[in-house]
Amino acid sequence: MSTALGDAMPRRGLGMVVVMVGVLIAGVDGTIVVLALPAIQGGLGVSLASVTWVVVSYLLVVTVLATQLGRLGDMFGRVRMYEAGFAILVLGSVLCALSWDAASMIVSRVVQGIGAALIAANSGAVIAELYPPSERGRAYGFNAVGFSLGSVIGVLLGGVIVTYVSWRWIFWINVPIGVVALVLAFRVLRDRGERRRRRFDPLGGITLGAGLFGVLWAMTGLATGPLDATMIACLAGGVVLLVAFVFIELRQKDPTLDLSLFRIPAMAPSLLAALFQGLGSFAVLFLVIMYLQGPRGLDPIDASLLLVPGYLLGAAAGPYAGRLADRLGPVIPATAGLGISVVALVIFARMTTTSSLWLTAIGNVVIMIGGSFFYPANSSAVMTASPPEWLGIASGVLRTFSSVGMVFSFTTAIVVASYAIPRDLAFAIFVGTTTLHGELATAFTEGLSAAFYAMMGIMALAAVCSAVRGRAGAPREPVR
Repeated sequence: MSTALGDAMPRRGLGMVVVMVGVLIAGVDGTIVVLALPAIQGGLGVSLASVTWVVVSYLLVVTVLATQLGRLGDMFGRVRMYEAGFAILVLGSVLCALSWDAASMIVSRVVQGIGAALIAANSGAVIAELYPPSERGRAYGFNAVGFSLGSVIGVLLGGVIVTYVSWRWIFWINVPIGVVALVLAFRVLRDRGERRRRRFDPLGGITLGAGLFGVLWAMTGLATGPLDATMIACLAGGVVLLVAFVFIELRQKDPTLDLSLFRIPAMAPSLLAALFQGLGSFAVLFLVIMYLQGPRGLDPIDASLLLVPGYLLGAAAGPYAGRLADRLGPVIPATAGLGISVVALVIFARMTTTSSLWLTAIGNVVIMIGGSFFYPANSSAVMTASPPEWLGIASGVLRTFSSVGMVFSFTTAIVVASYAIPRDLAFAIFVGTTTLHGELATAFTEGLSAAFYAMMGIMALAAVCSAVRGRAGAPREPVR
């Protein structure tokens, strides 16, 4: 082995550790905030509708900015933008911890979302620069380990912090982790990709953000109250803006969402699989927490301990699933992972007010293993199909599609789950401000089952998209 190669191997391993820390923080934020929603709602004295946007605003920012910030990575260096993401995420975490009302918390979460978008949009491209195509599946498998471990930490710390300390510490813990990751990134990571000048697309970004906001506002309102003229106007306006966004993107030289990527073989089904997988899986944690804190009356610590085995076994499966994707290609592991996730949703749909809590734990184990098989294979398929100079954009587009699914997963699940019970009561159960007993608990559990069945259909659609994609061949440049 040459000296240069010998030096590159440990640096590549350290680089992977830095990237894993980034997704670990994302995993922590994804679970810890859910468990802390009741404490945040009570501590800030905000309405139930406002506390929803503590979650949704973060996801919406990541969704809208992912491709634009991936563009920054192509222009100024993916590592540099990745490092900037850590700095902004730490700043946003400090602001969240210091928030004094609903508005300040939501604005702080937006800042956090900007940092998370920089990390998410460029992490896939950083991995693609560190590893050759034949090893990227394994690398993305380790990336999945980081997310699973972060989710475990978030679940455990969330239960302990919310019960014994203060909800503000769920944000303070990001600060030392982010600072350490930023220092490591400065010392270890180096930009290798060729810089490419790109234009921004403010009109596309505005129409996409406003369109998604309008639809989400309407769906969030529908989850907490009856349909009215304001909701209809928001929904119609959001849909019109999203249609306008598509036409704007077709005319832009450097669009926010490069639709020409869909002309690359395997790209369209891979992106659609990511969208439907996010739509069918992201709300699972919310629904399970609703079940455990509502009909079953568990406190945050007991609920979190019940979910830990799934995250640990999902983390263990990640590297193996990634190596399988390197050997067999993305189609079989990704599709198998989605099939496993469908089985998990069947298990969740069978939960009742008297069923064993182990059924919930088993369902979480199964769905986390399914996700560990899907994520590395699907990410590898997208990044392998993308031309090298488009890695930043491809990474951002992948994150955008996944995030769009996640954003709508939450509101869709709440609307479906609340059909059997008054919506304001269902929402109160979700944020943990009330519990259920007797016939009302049974009716609500049946509503949750309906939501799981709906998500099962969406997940099956993701599996179809994954199965029909062709083998990711040599990348070719998108054609306008």
